[in-house]
Order: sequence, then C-alpha cells, then structure tokens
Amino acid sequence: MTKDDQLDAAFSALAHPVRRAILAQLACGTASVNALAEPFDMTLPAVSKHIRVLETAGLISREKNAQFRLCTLETAPIREIASWTERYRTIWEGRFNAMDTLLADMKEKDQ
Repeated sequence: MTKDDQLDAAFSALAHPVRRAILAQLACGTASVNALAEPFDMTLPAVSKHIRVLETAGLISREKNAQFRLCTLETAPIREIASWTERYRTIWEGRFNAMDTLLADMKEKDQ
C-alpha cells in the first residue's frame, strides 16, 4: 500500500463519528472490543465492523489475549495525517486572515 493509499484509507476511516469515538477511547489506552462497544447503542458485530475498518486503515492493531481481543491505537498513521495537514496550514491561515480582514472592513462600512 502506498503512502497515498494509506492516507486515503485513514481519512475514509475517520469519516465516521463512531470510528473517531473509538480512536478517542483508545487514546486513553488499550481496550477490549467489548469495552469499546459499551458506549454505543449498536450490536457488537456492528462495532466490530468499525474496528475492522480502523484496523485495515492501520489506525489500530488488535491482538488476542486469552478470550479477549485487545485494541491499541497506532500513532504512526495519526502522525502522517498531522504531517499532511501541517503542509496546508499556512494556506488555510492566510485565507482565514484575509476573510477576517474582509469581514472587519464590511463591518466598518456598515457603521
């Protein structure tokens, strides 16, 4: 899988709020699939599908420990996303600053 493919898979996985919530839980530490499913009003198989999407995207890893399947957040793909977005920060900030200036000018003209 190329870097672009990995980034595409990560962004696709992050597009769903349940998967983002699962990642937020895992940011606090390793958790079992059952523990990750607890806050959601959905079946365990439905949560397992979300976990598989995250695992396929490389955002989490799973291991079997006795009768439990433990999930762990993988930080490398998160760092890759942060690195990708950082490249565009100056563009976004410049546009937001220009919009702030425009709005301030419009407000002054209205007064």
